[in-house]
Amino acid sequence: MKKGIVSVVVALSFMVCAASSFACTGVVKAVDGTKVTVTCDDGTTATADGAAKVGDKVTVKDGKIAAGKKAAIEGC
Repeated sequence: MKKGIVSVVVALSFMVCAASSFACTGVVKAVDGTKVTVTCDDGTTATADGAAKVGDKVTVKDGKIAAGKKAAIEGC
C-alpha cells in the first residue's frame, strides 16, 4: 500500500515538473498590461508575463516571454 502511494506521488511530481517547463513559440494575439496572450504554433494558447506587441513572434517558457529569433539579412 505504501509503495503504491509513493509511486503515485512520484508520478504526479514528474507531471508537475513537465507542465511547468512547457515552452512554445507563437504569435502575440493580445496584450493586457504585462499579461501577454500567445497563440502557439501547435494551436494552443498560453498566457505569460512580459513586454511584447500584438503580432510579435515570441517564445513562452516558464510563464515568461522571450523575443523570437530575428532572421539575419545577408548582403548588408
